Amino acid sequence: MIASEQVSSLVIYAVPVLAAAALLMALEARWAARHPEARGYELKDTLASMAMGGLKLTVGAVAKLGSLPLLLLAYNHRVLDLGRAAPWWSWVVLLLAEDLCFYGFHRTHHAVRALWAAHVNHHSSRRYNLSTAWRQTLLTTITGPVFWAPLAVVGYPPWMILVAQTWSQVYQFGLHTEAIGKLGPLEWILNTPSHHRVHHGKNVRYLDRNHGGIFIVWDRWFGTFEPEGERVTYGLTRDVDGYNPLRLLFHEVIDLVRDVRRAPSLRAKLGYALRPPGWSHDGSSRTAAELRRLGA
Repeated sequence: MIASEQVSSLVIYAVPVLAAAALLMALEARWAARHPEARGYELKDTLASMAMGGLKLTVGAVAKLGSLPLLLLAYNHRVLDLGRAAPWWSWVVLLLAEDLCFYGFHRTHHAVRALWAAHVNHHSSRRYNLSTAWRQTLLTTITGPVFWAPLAVVGYPPWMILVAQTWSQVYQFGLHTEAIGKLGPLEWILNTPSHHRVHHGKNVRYLDRNHGGIFIVWDRWFGTFEPEGERVTYGLTRDVDGYNPLRLLFHEVIDLVRDVRRAPSLRAKLGYALRPPGWSHDGSSRTAAELRRLGA
């Protein structure tokens, strides 16, 4: 009951956030109209992104309730109690720990094709603007909760975890823009629009880079950082034609099922599901790591 009330409160607080997001998108669209070098907005692309965002806020929000039993189970078997008293420093720890969990979630969803199928649609736009942030998936509500369960194990109740996830999502909304250049010394610590533009690029040097949410330090420490250099080309190495939200949401799931069915052996079937995107049993396609080696 308490967790449900906390979710309801988050929905209420989201209303002014959504209004602010709409205003920022309008301002960004005016900026893009005066900067032809920017990709800017395209109506069908934006509508597709907003449709997927709407599904995430409705169907996805209901599905997210399904993660609460896992978090409650982990919390009931906690080994620490960091969130019980909730002093100021426990919120600081939660800020850092949640972002590390997000990094693990994000990097893994780029490294395992079955998980990539749940995340890929966020990268499907060939434009990059604040509406791209709304191009979310429904399937990560199923694949994601286990990555945040460690927060419950160390004593953060589910409602605090949901709050931390929310502030991360709000921060990341502002990363999806070409209107903000590099931010000087902040680039060393924070994930910035420049760093996240790299993450959305299909340039070979940019593939599977800069997975952080709020902070970029995890990428620097774990070897997945790439600074923005050459102009970013947005989208997928094999782009999806059209703007049908359902196709954008599930195209990779369909392709994955097809590849698994056609695979000649159990080992190959498992390879298509569990190896990185681009892996093939006969070498007919390449993973991001293989493409980088070939381009080196």
